[in-house]
Amino acid sequence: MNTPVVFADVVEAADRLDPIAQAELIAVIKRRLDERERQRIAASIEQSRREFAAGQCKPMMATDILKEALS
Repeated sequence: MNTPVVFADVVEAADRLDPIAQAELIAVIKRRLDERERQRIAASIEQSRREFAAGQCKPMMATDILKEALS
């Protein structure tokens, strides 16, 4: 069973690391966040492709897309 981690405890633990380890921790977290973002984008692209293949998309001009996005 996973024990909940308190954010303040994580920050305190990071404060106890030496500067090099802190920089490595930041790099690891950034890589993981970047990978999650890539996975989110890939899932969105796959969803869009399925919608297109199913005929759920219609051609639109860029100005129409902007109008719809801003409304």
